[in-house]
Amino acid sequence: MRRWLLFFFLLSPQLFGQNPSPNVRIYPSAVTQTEPTLSFSPINPNLLFASAVTINTATGFKSEGVYISTNGGASWTGSDTCRGELLANHGGDPTTFIHPGGRIVLSHIGLVFPGVYSHYSADLGITWSAAATISSQQAEDKGRGTMDDHPQSQFYGRMYMSWVSLVVPYPLSFSYSTNAGTSWSSQAAVNPSPPSRCSGGSTAVANNGDLFVTWAGVASTAPFREDFAGFARSTDGGNTWSATQNIFDMNGIAGTLPAKSNIRVNGLPKISIDNSGGARNGWLYIVSAEQNLAPAGTDPDIVLHRSSNGGVTWSAGIRVNQDPQNNGKIQYFPAMDVDSAGGINIIYCDDRSTTSDSAEIVLARSVDGGSTWTETVMSDHRFKPKPIVGGASSYQGDHIELKAIGSKLHALWMDDATGLYQIWHCVVDLLDTSAPEEEIPFLFSLHQNYPNPFNPSTRIEYTLQAGGHTVLEVFDINGRLVRTLVNERKASGIHMVEFQAGGLSSGTYSYRLRVGGRSAVRTMVLVR
Repeated sequence: MRRWLLFFFLLSPQLFGQNPSPNVRIYPSAVTQTEPTLSFSPINPNLLFASAVTINTATGFKSEGVYISTNGGASWTGSDTCRGELLANHGGDPTTFIHPGGRIVLSHIGLVFPGVYSHYSADLGITWSAAATISSQQAEDKGRGTMDDHPQSQFYGRMYMSWVSLVVPYPLSFSYSTNAGTSWSSQAAVNPSPPSRCSGGSTAVANNGDLFVTWAGVASTAPFREDFAGFARSTDGGNTWSATQNIFDMNGIAGTLPAKSNIRVNGLPKISIDNSGGARNGWLYIVSAEQNLAPAGTDPDIVLHRSSNGGVTWSAGIRVNQDPQNNGKIQYFPAMDVDSAGGINIIYCDDRSTTSDSAEIVLARSVDGGSTWTETVMSDHRFKPKPIVGGASSYQGDHIELKAIGSKLHALWMDDATGLYQIWHCVVDLLDTSAPEEEIPFLFSLHQNYPNPFNPSTRIEYTLQAGGHTVLEVFDINGRLVRTLVNERKASGIHMVEFQAGGLSSGTYSYRLRVGGRSAVRTMVLVR
């Protein structure tokens, strides 16, 4: 393995923490953009769908952005308006999905009619369906969703939404869609009769389809800080839940930051899971922004808790940001994702290197389950947070976004460096990594099948730079697994597999190679 470590070093002379890409605005416009969200296709990881709350400060019109990339984030197209009817009812707080069949789905809260709604598009956002109702109850504006993108799961392609309905006793609410957003299950409470008002809702899905969700229990007195974290697990696709109302104490930073023009902030917990298949496969992580509760100091810090037993027990808090404790510096708005090699990645706003009225985006990464951290600055510019014109009091957005896609981390955040809040994008390639050598992924390449189009058979070739367990699978246009061509350990070198398409109908199929926690996807066409 040491020769491959040297190969990686020669290929990428800068180690992790030194080479984030230049920052770009994904959709430069004259419209305010905030609260980014991002999803990617499980069939084609180069297909990305981002959204944001959008506000035209000249007219007061509010909507959600629709931003599409077909080349892994290198360039973007789209609009600052989702045109699913009713246009006047788009109230922001978007969540994005890309179904394995190619349909994109966007959810949002209502502006005219209370509730949570969704729309779908079969042409990458050019045209949209009318609204499907997820909930007709007024929602707190911090719920999020996710999709089961694991082909081996019986719930593959199922979309999940979690949020808090502002109806006493304010439990965490939940709904799912089994038909790519055409309709949603009846709203149900994950944690009936909570001990205090809930806030947020963050969801993660394991390889086997098990579902996990976390939320905050809010104190009853101002400034209504998040007092503790709750947790629930479902093994049947969200139909039933096993919930624990309080898994650990926290002291979220709800309220405002006087040093930053009194912007509104929160410490809402977010959850991620290790699906790498490695030494910590199945570990769960919850991150939040906290203050005045160890290990957080007297200034806001980023705090992580972890569970190695499916959420039965949780660790004490781990302070993620590595600046000196109680130094008066502020970290807030964490976003987290665990990459396919098992690395924990967290981005957040940070002012340790700026004046107190400013901030930049910092990435912390751990390759040992959160015990130690390496930090790097992601943003190539600084900005001064301030409330958004046309938003609620002190509002400048409530969260930022991070997604691990293949070997890359995609960070999205809002800032007003141009004089207007816009969504910025930065990428870190994890092939440049300081991870221990046993965690460095194998290099491999998946070649285009030949012939293509084909009938009735075609050859698929792939190359492994190092041996490892190898899986080669074929999926139909709806993301259903139709063939497993390889599922065994393979030696380094060039390999060829013949795919016989007997019993399959004409159409486009995808084939995916998975090696060492990494994957690559290509498409082929069967013509009868």
